[in-house]
Amino acid sequence: MTADQIKDNFDKIRLDIANAEKASGRESGSVILCAVSKFHPAQSVLAAMDAGHFLFGENRVQEAFSKFTEINTMRPGKAQLHIIGSLQLNKVKKSVEIASCIQSVDREDLLKEIEKYASKLNKTMDVFLEIHTGEDSKSGYKDESELMASLQNLSSGLYPHIRATGLMTMAPFCDDEKIVRKSFSSLRELREKVNKSFPNLPIKELSMGMSGDYKIAIEEGSTMVRIGTALFGEREYNKPNDGN
Repeated sequence: MTADQIKDNFDKIRLDIANAEKASGRESGSVILCAVSKFHPAQSVLAAMDAGHFLFGENRVQEAFSKFTEINTMRPGKAQLHIIGSLQLNKVKKSVEIASCIQSVDREDLLKEIEKYASKLNKTMDVFLEIHTGEDSKSGYKDESELMASLQNLSSGLYPHIRATGLMTMAPFCDDEKIVRKSFSSLRELREKVNKSFPNLPIKELSMGMSGDYKIAIEEGSTMVRIGTALFGEREYNKPNDGN
């Protein structure tokens, strides 16, 4: 895909998001676009940056590390990277090194590992806690008591190099709008509960909604949508699988 095509796609999606905000009675600019660049080359990311976009999401750590190391060499300090996919413990070190946020924290062991490497770098890592709201997704906190235990540890300062700033979910892949909408509304309601229980945690973001359902997500209160194919075109699936 050419740079001009990528720019046109970003302009279209930005307009669609703005229209969805307006239709939902949301404040203009209240929804952040996270451009999912997995399987797309550094040149495509650079084209997006030339079009004025700087927040990207990747879920294959090895690919992301290589790609954004190159991008950061060419455009130091410009790109912001979020790790958005299920994260294995052995990929945490590189994730902490290359990313500013990990959106897919779904267990205590992961928090411990993030803290270990963030402390070595004296770096504060933002995290979103991933919540399981649909049967299609295998990742995410499924037990609310485990989630609350993690939040309690974050609230108490057990992980001083981690800042919990949001919740994330993936809706079920289905055509039933009621089911999809319930997935999103349940995350919004959970955030309200978490904010009341842990007022010292800055959990404001709701990362929910992708290419097929982001307009519903915006209606239900999403503050960040994760969109890939509509921006960069079909993915190049002949990349090696790095296991994450």
